[in-house]
Amino acid sequence: MSSPNHTTVAEFILLGLTDDPVLEKILFGVFLVIYLITMTGNLCMIVLIRTNSHLQTPMYFFLSHLSFVDICYSSNITPGMLHNFLSDQKTISYAGCFSQCLLFIALVITEFYILASMALDRYVAICSPLHYSTRMSKDTCTSLVTVCYVFGFLNGLSQALLTFHLSFCGSLEINHFYCADPPLIMLACSDTHVKTMAMLVVAGFTLSSSLFIILLSYLFILVAILRIRSAEGRHKAFSTCGSHLTTVTLFYGTLFCMYLRTPSERSVEESKIIAVFYTFLSPMLNPLIYSLRNKHVIRALQQMMRGNPFHKNAV
Repeated sequence: MSSPNHTTVAEFILLGLTDDPVLEKILFGVFLVIYLITMTGNLCMIVLIRTNSHLQTPMYFFLSHLSFVDICYSSNITPGMLHNFLSDQKTISYAGCFSQCLLFIALVITEFYILASMALDRYVAICSPLHYSTRMSKDTCTSLVTVCYVFGFLNGLSQALLTFHLSFCGSLEINHFYCADPPLIMLACSDTHVKTMAMLVVAGFTLSSSLFIILLSYLFILVAILRIRSAEGRHKAFSTCGSHLTTVTLFYGTLFCMYLRTPSERSVEESKIIAVFYTFLSPMLNPLIYSLRNKHVIRALQQMMRGNPFHKNAV
């Protein structure tokens, strides 16, 4: 890498989703509504879980952290994109781009393993109900969440450092609405082999390892559910997993399409559309998915709307 080329980059230009001024104003309204729903839904979920005594269980503990990650995840990208919709200068500083890239990767990987932790929680609850309170103790849950955050941020930092170690000496127009790895790699004028391989390895490992934990947990859960004799018992056991499975399918499906391929002009263009789903729709839908079919959350929400006092308990 040539040091002068690297240090003279002061800012990048984000091309965004469109360059049509009329469409930009329409998209501003659409994504503003999505962002407000995302923030309201996830903040409400956190408040409900932290204040209602009936939601002080490991499952909701993990869910509160999922909501927190979704808030950070959405807030890392949406405000800047909304600003760019109304601005003629769609620029982002070099430091801002580095921070956005780091946080995005860190939060995505953190969410992978929080979803995996939630699958483990469902496995213990259904397959070892008598040992649930001891195996999923407060210390265990806290340790699992801590590992998720630490592992996510270490990977995010290493990937961001590799990306911004590249030289950017040609066009500084990022063909995306945020500082994503694939379009940044397309801009580099130095050798990108190490970075591309590192991105594919980390993306492949984190996706596959976390998904392996989820699939293995649900394999054991399925075996345990099939052993239940009554149809009502099977339905009750499986209903506790439905929301999690929906979230996993939505989140992992789009990310597999995004990262498990080498960057190219076509793949970057396609990834912008795919990114809308996991960057905006997934964080917005998660609190809805976990609340609409969950009687405990609905009851807690009704209590909050009636102004009933809540009582805090330990996880």
